[in-house]
Amino acid sequence: MKLRMVATCLFGLEKLLGEEIDKIGGKRVETMDGRITFDGDETTLVSANLRLRCAERVFIWLGSFPVYSFDELFEGTKALPWERFIGKNDIFPVKGHAIHSRLYSVPDCQSIVKKAIVDRLSGIYGIRIFPETDVKYQIEFFIFKDTATLMIDTTGVALHKRGYRPASGEAPLRETLAAAIATIARPRQDVLFWEPFCGSGTIAIEAAMIATNTASGLLRSFAAEDFPAIDKRIWQTEREKARAEIITDSCFEAYGSDIDAEVLEKAKENARRAGMDKHIKFFVADAKNIKKLDGRKGTVACNPPYGERLMTPEDVERLYRAMGKAFERLSPWQIYVLTSAENFERLYGRRADKVRKLYNGMIPCKLYQYFKPKDDFNKRRTF
Repeated sequence: MKLRMVATCLFGLEKLLGEEIDKIGGKRVETMDGRITFDGDETTLVSANLRLRCAERVFIWLGSFPVYSFDELFEGTKALPWERFIGKNDIFPVKGHAIHSRLYSVPDCQSIVKKAIVDRLSGIYGIRIFPETDVKYQIEFFIFKDTATLMIDTTGVALHKRGYRPASGEAPLRETLAAAIATIARPRQDVLFWEPFCGSGTIAIEAAMIATNTASGLLRSFAAEDFPAIDKRIWQTEREKARAEIITDSCFEAYGSDIDAEVLEKAKENARRAGMDKHIKFFVADAKNIKKLDGRKGTVACNPPYGERLMTPEDVERLYRAMGKAFERLSPWQIYVLTSAENFERLYGRRADKVRKLYNGMIPCKLYQYFKPKDDFNKRRTF
């Protein structure tokens, strides 16, 4: 069955998500902020849920059409083939968003979309009252610049909920963003991967999953597993294939360090649940005092406090200055730092070789990347 799908992501991760979609065989159709539309079949849909590390959700696209009035929203929604998926006893709640459009009232749009689907299915099944007792199909509309897109959520609980992190620190990093940072930092078999400020250990765990080719969704279930239109054998086959693709003899090694011994215990539990505990060594250490290991190549990737919740702005400034001095001693190791501090480079003492704009939840951040050799590192710039 040919399907058009939409994968959503945090702003800034579109390029990485697009590359992941290509890798699983999806054919990209359109990319916009926070979402990519692509074509495939049932196997592509299953693989997307199991394997996309940077996606938040995967939807089945039902259709898009211009809307300048509630009548147009009703008629456009009613014209879509909802009966391909929704049976006469199924549950189909509606939610959505409206941005930069004439139809801006989300509750009104919800009501109209629901009525239009009921009207369509009533004509198909010959009933007016739907018991809504069987399979749940979460309907989502997205109205952007007067164009409505109607979709069915196949994911259920968002994809950043991998299943390994019921316990986390005070300011946990979303797994999808951690996976993006790890992907950019390129975890490798012969390079030590170190996450100072590790908290719940998310970046180190995601890096280990990437290095061992462990699919991100193997520990959890998905809404579409209950959809009769998606053969359950596809789910079984794709899970078995994903398990077979895991590099079980990987020699990848990561460190996760933090000054909080209690949160490190939670990180160890998370790594164990993810099956990555043999690849990650967690220990108490102050990031300002970490030292390079002789003869080892290394990469540091971290998400230090921003001053949003855990530290005062003054504390953060002192920390970033100390980081600049401490991390300089690690050269020629590569350094990746995610922070929302606009003056990070000045405090750190060096301009980044590359900066990438990302979002940690609703907080705009930048990933500062340092990967040039020692001679360049020692050329500290004046700000």
